Amino acid sequence: MGLSGREDGPHEHTESTESTESTESTEHDAKAPNPAAVRSSAGVPVGVPVGGHVIGAESAPVPRAVITLISLGGRQLGRMVAHSDGAYTVDAPGAGSYVLIASAEGYQPQASTVVVGGEPVSYDILLSGTSGLVGTVRSADLGKPVAGAMVVAADVRGEVRAAGLSDADGTFAFGELVPGSLTLAVTAAGYRPIALPVEIAPQGVTRTELELSPGLHARGSVQAAGRPLNDARVTLIDTAGNVVATATTGEDGAYAFTDLDSGEYTVTAAGYPPKATQVTVHGSGVESHDIELAHPGE
Repeated sequence: MGLSGREDGPHEHTESTESTESTESTEHDAKAPNPAAVRSSAGVPVGVPVGGHVIGAESAPVPRAVITLISLGGRQLGRMVAHSDGAYTVDAPGAGSYVLIASAEGYQPQASTVVVGGEPVSYDILLSGTSGLVGTVRSADLGKPVAGAMVVAADVRGEVRAAGLSDADGTFAFGELVPGSLTLAVTAAGYRPIALPVEIAPQGVTRTELELSPGLHARGSVQAAGRPLNDARVTLIDTAGNVVATATTGEDGAYAFTDLDSGEYTVTAAGYPPKATQVTVHGSGVESHDIELAHPGE
């Protein structure tokens, strides 16, 4: 048993030594500095935060705006959705220049360049709201809706921003319009075209009513010796002496003028010696203004 006691002594001492070494190793590891923290304390940022708020008109927050951070070369580096108060934060990989893109439904996308150093960057993004336009096209004489009217919205530079047809109720709608001045041009079969200015509100939907005046017409034929005269030149002149329209007769001698204002006109026809006649356009128009040409002395 004495031999067994001598063998047990050294064994117990060995276990105590290993336990002490393990404890010292654990304490040493706990005190070891974090490599990432070393890099950060050395002044080389690892994930520099860029944050702020996305705001719209009157500094109102824009919730759920999508924020994307890209490099100057176009590579996506970060993306997030703004919180309910418009707050956002994305991490830049390090110092340098980046492009911050913000977009939200009902707003114009915004791209900004941000310069990142070694400290967090605070940057608020202002978004300009886009607006909608809803209108109704009606007939000026009867007040009924005009279906199938072509409505074109152009900006001050003449660039078309939206275009579409009115539905069965005469209604048209455009979304995603930039606030400001636009010109609406409206055309429809049987009506005179119009062009009117409209001011698009900074937010929400702008509503407008458009009235089209029916285009009056004057029709007739040109005859010579009781027969239709082909290729006769017919000219319509208003009371101020302005040429309103011209037409050339077909084989049946017929001519037609459309989209006329009501009033007095002079109709001249040439093919034989020219002849001038008066016509008054009103109501729904003139259906049959026939002109008889003849050689002198006939």
